[in-house]
Order: sequence, then C-alpha cells, then structure tokens
Amino acid sequence: MRVLIVEDEVRLAEALEQILTEKKYVVDVVYDGSDGLEYGLSGIYDVIVLDVMLPKRNGFEIVKELRAKKIATPVILLTARDETADKVTGLDCGADDYMTKPFSPDELLARIRALSRRQGDVVLEELTFADLALNLSTYTLRRETKSVHLGFKEFEVLRLLMTNPQMIVPKESLITKIWGVESGAEDNNVEAYISFLRKKFFFLGSSVNIGTVRKVGYRLEAEGA
Repeated sequence: MRVLIVEDEVRLAEALEQILTEKKYVVDVVYDGSDGLEYGLSGIYDVIVLDVMLPKRNGFEIVKELRAKKIATPVILLTARDETADKVTGLDCGADDYMTKPFSPDELLARIRALSRRQGDVVLEELTFADLALNLSTYTLRRETKSVHLGFKEFEVLRLLMTNPQMIVPKESLITKIWGVESGAEDNNVEAYISFLRKKFFFLGSSVNIGTVRKVGYRLEAEGA
C-alpha cells in the first residue's frame, strides 16, 4: 500500500513515516500544501494523510481540488483544532475521516486500514491468477502445495499485475507506484524484478508467465487461457 503524508511539522511527519514504513507501507512525505496537491493529483496513492493547517494551500483546499479533479483517493485530515465546525467543513470538502492531534499511532493505522478497503466490504487475504495465489499478509506466492517468499519489490510488482489481470501495466506505472514519483528508477530496474518473478514462477512449476508488450509494459498470461 502506498500512503502520502502531507504535514509541515517535520518531526511528526518523520515519525509517521517511520511508523508506516515499519508496517511495510510505501510512504511519500511532503511538507506544504502545493506539493501535497501535486502529489495527490497523481492518483497513485491508496490513502492520503493530510494536515489542515499547511503553508501555501490548506488541507480543505487540497481535498476540494482533488475531488474536483475526480481523484477519489481516501483522505484522513489531521488538525490541532477540535471544533465541530472544522470537522464538518473537512467532511463537506470531500475528506473521508478526521483526526485531532495528538492521536494514537495505532488508531491512525486502524483508520488507514479501514479506508484502504473502502472500495469493498471484503478484506482480501489473497490474489489469484490461474494456478498462482499471492498471500497479501505473508508475501508468499503459492502453487498447490509449493510456495516461495517474495521480497518487497517483487511482491509489489506482482500485486499490481495480479490486481489488473491480463491487462497491460505500463513500465511507468510500475516505477511510479513502487519506486516513487521522484525516484531514479529506470526501465532496467523493472526488468530485473520481472526476471526474478519469472524464475520463481518456473521454480513453482506454474503455467503463468509475465508477457512483455514491447515499449509498453507487462501483463500476466496463462497457458491455455
């Protein structure tokens, strides 16, 4: 899961980043409203944690702009103020949740988990494609009784491919979602992890392959499908 933190209190932002990173989330952090809006408009995040009082653009403005541009990413607003009017304003702008500082890290994590599954009532434990099953909690890839553990980036690449079965996932999308907007990752980084996954498919004896669409991206394919 990828989370964007928009918070101008640097120590708080860094603490939140550490907490989420320890839970295996991919985290981007920005410190003012202009950057927060720019990153949010990318549409690559599963959840945005957004402070209300920010330099350049406040949180209410950011949420309103995101919704106006049809970005439906769930947003949790953070504020030091507990006035009901502020909460109503935030929710009316399009925010999904509202937390008053100080707050418990465990509560924030619980709310992020809840919002990340907002699109459906069922919490998926596995993704499946043909004869493969990917466990989303243990990073284990299984075929029948045989299994193999995936590294973090291997898991993220395969998760994106299995979330979009038989659709072409562009290389640019893989780089942006897994390595980050400002990373120095290039096509050969993606190609390396695709190669690692293909070797693990072979080890498992799977009928699944990762097909290459020249100059575009990758998609999952299964023999006989």
